[in-house]
Amino acid sequence: MTTMVKRTTLIVRDVERSRAFYRDVLGMRTWYDDRITLSGVGLAAGKKGDETHLVIMEASDPLVAKIGLLQFTSPAMPPPPPRERLGIGDIVFVMQGDDAAGVHQRALAFGARVHAAPHRYEVRGADGAQLVMTSVSLWDPDDYFIEYNQRHTTGG
Repeated sequence: MTTMVKRTTLIVRDVERSRAFYRDVLGMRTWYDDRITLSGVGLAAGKKGDETHLVIMEASDPLVAKIGLLQFTSPAMPPPPPRERLGIGDIVFVMQGDDAAGVHQRALAFGARVHAAPHRYEVRGADGAQLVMTSVSLWDPDDYFIEYNQRHTTGG
């Protein structure tokens, strides 16, 4: 059996604000943008006839690592309380790129909540080798948590 995770879809308050965050802070691009009327069958949210707006953001790989941004437009979903800490049922997006300092600066300019400014982070990889990274952690506009890592080839 072969399984591949192609996309994770986030339910968001404002799809345009979320699109701007993933585009302007993290460098993703819009891959899909459409309005969808729910059938009431497959999604464990909303009901038949509810209107949604789905935007799918794409990272550098065209087959995987897409993030869907789904806003319930009619009727709107009430916003959840803000998250301060993670717990069971929450998710952590682990992203890798080459600009941890830039992500940090763009997140601050966007007004995003930064949990940890860029800092050195080391962990043993799956092959047993030590990985050295600069890591920054932040919350997106809907309080989804992101750990953005920039790997270094020589301990720096």
